[in-house]
Amino acid sequence: MEEKNRQACAVDILDSTLRDGAQGEGISFSVEDKLSIVQALDGLGVAFIEAGNPGSNPKDLEFFERAAKLDLRHARLVAFGSTRRKGIKAEQDANLQALLQAGTSHVAVFGKCWKLHVTEILGTTCEENYHMIADTCRYLTQQGKTVFFDAEHFFDGYRDDPAFAMGALEAAVRGGAACLVLCDTNGATFPDEIADITRQVVQRYAEGEASVQVGIHTHNDRGMAVANTVMAVRAGASHVQGTYLGFGERCGNADLSTIIPNLQLKLQKCCIPPENMALLTPTARTIAEVSNVTLPGGEPYVGGSAFAHKAGMHADGVLKLSSSFEHIHPEQVGNERRFLMSEISGRAAVLSKIKRILPQLDRDSPETLRIMQRLKELEREGYQFEGADGSFELLIRKNAGAYRPFFELIYYKILTGYPSQPGTSASATVKVRVDGKEQLTAAEGNGPVNALDNGLRAALEVFYPTLAKVHLIDYKVRVMDSKSASRATVRVLITTTDGKRTWSTVGVSSDVVEASWVALVDSIEYKLLKDAEDIFKGE
Repeated sequence: MEEKNRQACAVDILDSTLRDGAQGEGISFSVEDKLSIVQALDGLGVAFIEAGNPGSNPKDLEFFERAAKLDLRHARLVAFGSTRRKGIKAEQDANLQALLQAGTSHVAVFGKCWKLHVTEILGTTCEENYHMIADTCRYLTQQGKTVFFDAEHFFDGYRDDPAFAMGALEAAVRGGAACLVLCDTNGATFPDEIADITRQVVQRYAEGEASVQVGIHTHNDRGMAVANTVMAVRAGASHVQGTYLGFGERCGNADLSTIIPNLQLKLQKCCIPPENMALLTPTARTIAEVSNVTLPGGEPYVGGSAFAHKAGMHADGVLKLSSSFEHIHPEQVGNERRFLMSEISGRAAVLSKIKRILPQLDRDSPETLRIMQRLKELEREGYQFEGADGSFELLIRKNAGAYRPFFELIYYKILTGYPSQPGTSASATVKVRVDGKEQLTAAEGNGPVNALDNGLRAALEVFYPTLAKVHLIDYKVRVMDSKSASRATVRVLITTTDGKRTWSTVGVSSDVVEASWVALVDSIEYKLLKDAEDIFKGE
C-alpha cells in the first residue's frame, strides 16, 4: 500500500492494559511488569500506551520516571487523570499537577458526559461541569500537552440527553482537546447505536471546521466491546482504545489482540506497522505471562485453539485448501495451525503432524507405521493427545529414533504429613543423572505434585539453567473409570510456559503421582528439546 493511502485509512491504537487493565480482578502490576509490557507493546508498534494515573499512587510516578529513559521506537506514553475538581482553578488541582509531573507529551483526561453523574455523583451543575472540562483541556494544552478527552459515559449520556452529551464534547474542543474519545463506560450500548452516534460526532467534529479526531473506548459488559469498536471505526472513528487481552474493570475492555487484526487484515485500516503483524501472538503470550493470566485457548487470532482442528473432515479440508476452514493464514498473526489428536482425527491429520515434525517420513515408512501403532496402544491405555502437543511430539520422535533423553531419573521420594505449613504440605527428594553426573535435590510444595515439580526442576537447573524460567500454569486430573473409585486410572494434563512458548503434556497411571511424573518429565524434555532446536537455528 502506498504511504498516502496507508495514512488515509490509518487508525491510532491506544493500549490501556497498564491503566484500565490494571483495574481487572486479580491483576497487579509491579513497576518492572509495566516496563516489560511497555517494551512488548512498543515492539508490536502501537501508537500510544496509557500507562497509569500519576495522581493516584506513587508507584505510577516512579514508573513514568523510569519509562522516560526507555528507547521507544513506536509508542508514546500517555498519563491519565480526571478533569479539575469543582470549584477550583485548573492550576490549583493536584491531579493535573501530577499529570504534568509525569512528563509525557500526551495526556488523557476524563470528564462527565452523563447528566446523572454530574448532579448525583459530582454534585455540581451542568454549567460547572462544562467549565471543568474546558478549563482542564485548555490548561494542559497551554502547558504543551496533546490532550485526549475521554468522554466518560458518553453513550449513556447521549441516550439520556443528546444536547448535554454533545455540549461536553464542545467544551473539550473549546479547551483545545486533540481527540474526543467516546466511552461506552458501562458497556451498555449495542453496535448499531454505537455506529449511529459515532457517525454524528464524526460529522460534527472530525469532518467539520473543528477537525478534531474522534476515538472510541468500549467495555465488554454485554460481550460486544470488540464489535462496538469495529462499528465505531466503520463510522469514522480513527482512534481506538482497549486493553491487549481484554481484561479490565468488571467484564473487561475491548480486546486489542482481536481488534488490531480485524482492522488491519479485514478492513485494511492500518493500525500497526504491517510487517509487525506476526508479532501479534508472541505479544499476547508475553503480556499474559507478565500479567500472570492464562491466555485463553479460544482467544481469536492469538489463542492456542484459534487454528486448531479436531474433526477429520475439517483437518482434511484444511490440508487441501486452508481457506476452507481458516479465515486467515495463522502465520500472518504469528500463530500456528494445530491438528488435535483424538479418536475422531483423520489419518491425514496424524500424518500431517508427523511430517511437520519429521518431514523425511512418508505415510508408508516403518517409522510412521510404528508411530501409528503406538498411538493406538496408548489411546487404549487412556492417553489422549488432543490437548498435549508436547507429549505427542515426543511420542513421534521416540518411535522414529529421533530422540535422546536429556536426563535419567535415579529415584524420587515424596513425603506428606499433617499438620503442615501453608504452601508446604509435601516435600520431595529427587535424584537425577545427566551425562554421568548425579544431582540430589529436595524441595517443598503445596501437595506432592507441586513438591515433585519443584524438586525435579531444581535438580535439573544445575545442568539446564533455562529451566528456571519454566513453571506450570494449569494442572488437570481426570478419572478414567469412576466405577473403580480410588483404584481407577487417572489422566493428568499439565500446561507449562517459559514466557516464550506454552505447551501441554499428558501422563496416565492408576497412581496420580506417577501420572503426574510422566507428564512433568515430558514437559521438561519438550522444553529442553525446543531449547536445543533454538540453538541449532541460531536463535
